[in-house]
Amino acid sequence: MPRDAIVDHLERYAASFEAPVREGVEVTGLELGDNGEFRLYTSAGQFRTRRVVIASGAYQKPYRPYGAGQFPPSLQILDAEGYTNPDALGPGRVLVVGSGQTGCQLAEELVEAGRDTYLACGRAPWIPRRLDGRDTIAWINETPFYDTTLRDLPSPAGRLGANPQASGRRGGHDLHYRTLQAAGVILLGHFLGVDDDTAHFAADLAECVAFGDARYRDICEFIRTTCAVNHANAPAMPPPAPFEATAPEHIPLASFGAVIFTSGFRPDYTSWINLPAAFDDMGFPIQTDGSSTVVPGLHFMGVHFQRKRKSATFLGVADDAAVLADHLIAAR
Repeated sequence: MPRDAIVDHLERYAASFEAPVREGVEVTGLELGDNGEFRLYTSAGQFRTRRVVIASGAYQKPYRPYGAGQFPPSLQILDAEGYTNPDALGPGRVLVVGSGQTGCQLAEELVEAGRDTYLACGRAPWIPRRLDGRDTIAWINETPFYDTTLRDLPSPAGRLGANPQASGRRGGHDLHYRTLQAAGVILLGHFLGVDDDTAHFAADLAECVAFGDARYRDICEFIRTTCAVNHANAPAMPPPAPFEATAPEHIPLASFGAVIFTSGFRPDYTSWINLPAAFDDMGFPIQTDGSSTVVPGLHFMGVHFQRKRKSATFLGVADDAAVLADHLIAAR
């Protein structure tokens, strides 16, 4: 769905049952009083309630990797959320650090605008935009992939994994390391740091590409297995094309004008919720099915792996909302 269609979808949803939405209200703090009531501090005054659902989204605080503060002050430094368009950047080459969906999409836009673009890569999966003319996400949604739970991950850090490289621009198209390299983007290994006005990168571009290719093969196997169970024909899923993984490890920054960090986000609940015990050491809520197991009356929606992999997406939020609503009704 394009941006405007998503906004329209949400507006129609809120209007469909006359949800009491208050627009233009900034929430600045939440704490628990001695009487067991939550106090919510906002630009429209203070609210008190016995139960609160935090639905502030899965992407909260931009994350910058080690070495991000070492760039010379002459460079324009910004996070993905501060980027608007290529013309808003100063003259010179552009370095994008982080190669998930956002990093790849910005690198593509920049190189198409005629900017010399460098992309510091990492471990990110990729998918073709379509398989046999059907969106790959639709194929994946019929497999158990999006039903993966937190317990299925090798470690809790798996919640921070990149979303698959792809693009929805111009009706949707393939976008990954191979398409970016063919378009003229200079691919690099992962960013290590800066000294003497020179940026340094690991010699691991081949490993980054191999990681994404392995995740593509995993997705293909999910789809093949599901099609076999359903006695359906699987789509054609060709193997990845060969890749030339030669990349510089050191780049002088004198000719660069901007660095854009697209290296993901981290939870930021504790910056405004004064209930530190309710969150783990990574900042995620300690919860089951959206309800805090530490603070009674505190609930969440849209958390990464709240119940399943799809919990922070439109694909999964309805199921999670139904589970939480049943819990809230039963607890009356």
